[in-house]
Amino acid sequence: MTDTTAAQRELGNTGYEIFIGALSILSLVNLVLVVVLRDAATQTVVRTVDLLLSIVFLADFGARLRRAPSRWGYFLRQFGWADLLASLPFPQVKVLRIFRLVRVIRLLRRYGAATIGRRLASDRAGSALFTLLLIGVLVLEFGSLGMLALERHQPGANITTASDALWYVTVTMSTVGYGDTYPVGNAGRELGTCIIVVGVGIFGTLTGWLANFFLTPHRPQPSPRVPETPREAQQRIDQMSELLNQQRAALAELQILLRERR
Repeated sequence: MTDTTAAQRELGNTGYEIFIGALSILSLVNLVLVVVLRDAATQTVVRTVDLLLSIVFLADFGARLRRAPSRWGYFLRQFGWADLLASLPFPQVKVLRIFRLVRVIRLLRRYGAATIGRRLASDRAGSALFTLLLIGVLVLEFGSLGMLALERHQPGANITTASDALWYVTVTMSTVGYGDTYPVGNAGRELGTCIIVVGVGIFGTLTGWLANFFLTPHRPQPSPRVPETPREAQQRIDQMSELLNQQRAALAELQILLRERR
């Protein structure tokens, strides 16, 4: 199997690959935030979101291992072992997530911006879904951090811990609005309004994506054409030349047989 075919097998949905790359960047940022943030509550928020990312990365490792043309080749030569270790929620190995980011960037660069744009445009529902899921993860983390910073010192505040902030952002984004925690300050209410808008957008898009998935007939999409290397192009030319020579030889033999019968 050529490198081109292997890349086609390894590259999944384009929107999904960009989503995983963005989560990899976020996970690396979280490594810095855990060191920079000195408050225990804010560190708890970051670690909780990072645990969620670990689950996503572990599922991504399983999908790549199943999709790889050679599982041992992916695990050993393509740093699959680093993906597995980086999926574990241990601070000592999280820096290995940079390998996942490098792989996604390498695969996307090989296809080129034009091909990526066409694939995103052809799957607008999926691209929008992954975009809003990424926004949802960002709002969950930074919305919780922001709500803690704005509300915990307000008189009569009921969002004072990491658990309160994560719970409030979660139920608000899900449009449930449980009501046991709520912002009391104006700045907190403004942030809460933004979280509500994002939550409505996420679940509206999710509903549209599910409708598109179950109701639209699925047609197999051809794999995008990866630019050939000079060596692969020369091999293709040699194969075509050999085929043309064989056709010419067969035509010459046919002409000889026709002359003999006359």
